[in-house]
Amino acid sequence: MRAQILALLTAAAWGIGGFFEKKGLLLGNLPPHVGITLRTAVALVILGAISIPQWRTLHTAGPKALLYVVLGGGVLAGAVGMFCFYAALKAGSLSQVMPIAFTSPLFGVLLAVIVGAERLQPRTAIGMALTVGGIVLLSIG
Repeated sequence: MRAQILALLTAAAWGIGGFFEKKGLLLGNLPPHVGITLRTAVALVILGAISIPQWRTLHTAGPKALLYVVLGGGVLAGAVGMFCFYAALKAGSLSQVMPIAFTSPLFGVLLAVIVGAERLQPRTAIGMALTVGGIVLLSIG
């Protein structure tokens, strides 16, 4: 149950944060990459401070693990994904951008099934279909 509570807190933080990010971008007429830089700088300071005791684990992780984190989290999710998210926030309505942007678990599940060793359970497939259907309903009009 702990994982589900943390996931729900994640969704709340990202959803509420997205609201304030959009407000800030529009209010200050900021380019998306400036907003991302501010967000990342603040996150770096906070996360850097609380992770100091675990920095020693970097040398035992190995280059492949670090490469996955850097490319997947830093480049793809952190830079490319966040730039697209901020550009979408600035250009569109929250009611259309947020549901589409947060279909990310669908892509993660598909990749885990196609490339990883996970099996797609029937209830997962049904849940994904319902999610996509809901997003289509929210996005049209």
